[in-house]
Amino acid sequence: MKNPESGENEGLLVRRIKNGTVIDHIAPGEALNVVKILGITGTTQEALSIATNVQSGNMGRKDIVKLTNRELSKEEVNRIALISPNATINIVRNFKVVEKKGVEIPRLIEGIVRCPNPGCISNTSEPIRSRFEVLPKGLHCCYCDWVITRDLTSHII
Repeated sequence: MKNPESGENEGLLVRRIKNGTVIDHIAPGEALNVVKILGITGTTQEALSIATNVQSGNMGRKDIVKLTNRELSKEEVNRIALISPNATINIVRNFKVVEKKGVEIPRLIEGIVRCPNPGCISNTSEPIRSRFEVLPKGLHCCYCDWVITRDLTSHII
């Protein structure tokens, strides 16, 4: 397809995948955070493709993450919803999208976010997982009442 602005041919930025997951409509600039919260470090087995700040008819700009041979768990999808609530998850099998779904922000989050309060019991050696209630104003720690209102990605475990 010809790009009317440059006169050059446009192609796919990232190759199609045979099997796996495409995380689309990620908020621009958040793809690397999505990769981080999924625990992908480069030593895992799946092939990973990332496109950042690509044009989107609906969003203006968006990021895309493609994972080969991996389908996300419900907990992983919940993690993505925290930083990009408009993301869509596409399950691909044999080069075809067989399932497409949006993400949903859960009401309660356990073990995903670290409480920024150094005095919180979830930051001690006690054998408990962090626990946050999702509120319109932010994430409320169920143990110490601390509320995270911005920069959530720096607190994701």
